[in-house]
This record gives sequence, C-alpha cells and structure tokens, in this order.
Amino acid sequence: MTEGPNGRWFDCLPSCQAQVPCGSGWHTVRWEAGQLRLPEHPDQEAELVLAALGGEKAGCSSLAEAWDRHTSDLSVLAIGPRGPADEITVGWDDVAAAERTPAGGFGGFLPGLSGGVGGHGSRPAALRRLASPPSVAGLRARQQQVSAEAEQARRRRLDMLSLLALGYGFQLRLAGQVAAAHAEEPGAAARPALVAAITGRLALVAEQWLGIDPGQVTVALHAGPGWGQSELTGAGDLRVALPASWLARVWACGLALTGGHLVVAVERAGWPQARVLALPAPGAAPVPLDVHARGAGGSADAPHWDV
Repeated sequence: MTEGPNGRWFDCLPSCQAQVPCGSGWHTVRWEAGQLRLPEHPDQEAELVLAALGGEKAGCSSLAEAWDRHTSDLSVLAIGPRGPADEITVGWDDVAAAERTPAGGFGGFLPGLSGGVGGHGSRPAALRRLASPPSVAGLRARQQQVSAEAEQARRRRLDMLSLLALGYGFQLRLAGQVAAAHAEEPGAAARPALVAAITGRLALVAEQWLGIDPGQVTVALHAGPGWGQSELTGAGDLRVALPASWLARVWACGLALTGGHLVVAVERAGWPQARVLALPAPGAAPVPLDVHARGAGGSADAPHWDV
C-alpha cells in the first residue's frame, strides 16, 4: 500500500457503492478509504462461521472474499479497463449463468497400450506394454488433480466476472489497489505486467493530450527519487519513464489528464482538493497545480478534476 508524506494512494478517491444480489434480494456494497465494506452485514465474521458449519454463505460475503483474493493479482490490470471509454459490460445475469456452468469435465485414460493397428481383422502391428502402467491410485490422484484445477479455473472466472459486474468505479479502485500492492519494490516478475498496464492506460491519455497514435507511446519504469522523465522524439513518439505508483496514485484517481496537463505525481493527496505535479508538454519541467474535484461522473463513480 503506497503511503507517505503526501498521503495514501486512495486519498484522492471518493467512496462508491453498488447494489449486488444477496440471498433473495439486493444489498449495498461500498468501497471507502481503500476497503470494501458490507454495511448490511455488520457481523461478517459470525456469518462466515455459520457458513462454515453448513449454513448458506451470503452473496456479499462471497464477493468480499473474491475482492480479497485479487487485491494483488496483476492479471486484474490486464483484464480491467484502461479508461472511462474502455467499457467492460458484465451484468449479474452473466455471473449467475457462469455459476450454473459446471467445472470442466474429466476425460478417461486408456493406459497400458500404444501403437498402430494393422489391417482389418489383424493384430496390432506393434503392441507395447508400458514399463510401469499407472496404478488405480495414481489414476485416481490424477483425476482429482484435474478436477481441482478445473474447479480452480471456474472459481477464478466467477471471481473476475463478479468483480467486473460491480462496475467501472470498483474496477478502477481494484486496479489501483493491485498497482499499489506492487508499487514499492516491483519484482522482476511484476515489472513487465506493470509496464504493460501503464503503457495501455497512458497511451489513451496521450492520444487526448497530444493527438498522437496510442502505438507511439513507450513506457519504462522509473526507480529512485523524482517522478521520472518524458520526451517527444523527432518521429513524434512519446517516451515516458514513470514509477509504478503512477497507476494507483494518478491514473486510478482520475488525475492523469487534468487541465490539459499530464499529471505525473501527487504532491498533496485529498478529496475534493489536491495538489499535483503536471507536465504542460513533453520534455517540459513539471509544474504544481492545485486541483479540485467536480463530481463523481454519474453512475461510473469516476472522479473528474479541474484546475
């Protein structure tokens, strides 16, 4: 969780909420101050204990568990939206349909024999017995493994559909939470995913900012003090180095393009007032801007900022 003298990564984000199916009705879930909250389930721990004893688990609780499972899942950045216009439409009907779909079937094995078959009525041209035919126990273990993997894949798909069904506001905040989880010291395995995630989102911003093709944007991760660097090449390509925290602190908070400037850092986080560091043009020195929120973007719960 990126935190420092300029505030927590989510301090520029207002709360948002959505209605989700729970039992025979609909309940409110709310994101607030970096947490997913279930206001209609004040004693969630007790409910989970009852569910473990054989009771029915509340839909809200299942959703909260799905959220927790993916707060550091880098694939969220690849699946989620790149901006407000990049709409991902998933409804609760889609989730219900996926819940009715069983996990992948298990195909049987034909152990013991291999080889070609000769002409009609003849014996196999080559008949070879495996040196160590699989035991019944081995086959059963393999079947259990395949079934478990299929169920895991099914659970992951249900998780993602449920989280996407929450809408753009929650998709934005989950992406921010994932980015924040890897922002401090991104490991070698995380760096390619973070670079791809920043590139995809910055490319759409650059198209609005400079009118260039999204394919002309190249991103590198910046490490160390300062916000990074930018340049516009003679060929019209935009090259930018940004810290991994930009995804959470700037993009997820709706600040990326504010007042015709590319925001590269947040100097003082807050809602609805903040101070940012922004580029008036590629290669220019960043300037501080005092910005204020002008609403939550309707049902999308996406903040918009003005200078």
